[in-house]
Amino acid sequence: MNTTLRYGADRVPTADVGGSRAMPLLGFGTHPMRGDQATEAVQAAISVGYRLVDTATRYRNEEAIGAALAQARVPRSELFMTTKMPPDQVGRERLTLEQSLTALGIDYVDLWLIHWPPGGYPGVASWHEFIRAREDGLVRAIGVSNYSIELIDALHEATGVYPAVNQLQWGPGDYDADFAEAMRRRGVVLSAHSPLRSTDLSHPVLVEVARRHDRSVHEIVLAWNLHHKVAVTVKSAHRDRMVQNLSAADVTLTPDEVGKIDELSASGAA
Repeated sequence: MNTTLRYGADRVPTADVGGSRAMPLLGFGTHPMRGDQATEAVQAAISVGYRLVDTATRYRNEEAIGAALAQARVPRSELFMTTKMPPDQVGRERLTLEQSLTALGIDYVDLWLIHWPPGGYPGVASWHEFIRAREDGLVRAIGVSNYSIELIDALHEATGVYPAVNQLQWGPGDYDADFAEAMRRRGVVLSAHSPLRSTDLSHPVLVEVARRHDRSVHEIVLAWNLHHKVAVTVKSAHRDRMVQNLSAADVTLTPDEVGKIDELSASGAA
């Protein structure tokens, strides 16, 4: 699978995850928004330039997001929709997917993830159903969330198919070069949620890099993820913050800056 970065017209880098639409590496996360707030936020996000919208069955906001999609002025073919199946839906994979499609008001999703390893196991039976859904055209790409290397290898050993994406909490505080390299060797795109949660945003290294680029620390963390070719989803209900986050795609960090940020995690400093 080719995960080489390329830049689209909207300046957000993308990765090929095997579907008909390249995956934007900077997307809009919707947890924990629901109802009108979710609808209005997704409408605003699309209007300012986001093309990836990330949701999940467990977020209970797919119907609200579907309302936003129904009013969007951007063609469906230009949007990248991600949703996730909770692990307690093992055995009901196809029904869960069909319910997501109905709620979202679309006939396929671009990326469908197993949200957590079912019971801590790889979930091989579910993975077979994910592969079948892709073959049936209901999803364009399939992946996992919160999976270890060992669990990903177990899925591949059982089916011959690697996930296209592994989504997990990932930021400077979580950085693990060995794990990132393991994903890269397997052709798995690393996707970050909660990129700010585990990071000391007042750390002098981040503050100094932000000052040098005349940007916020938040933008520097996002730019750092993009430098590492990590997909990242960010959430905000505020239009100004949405625009600010999206502008991180314009920030180019130097190798020295990236190296210093890498060292903020325990494994990065090892």
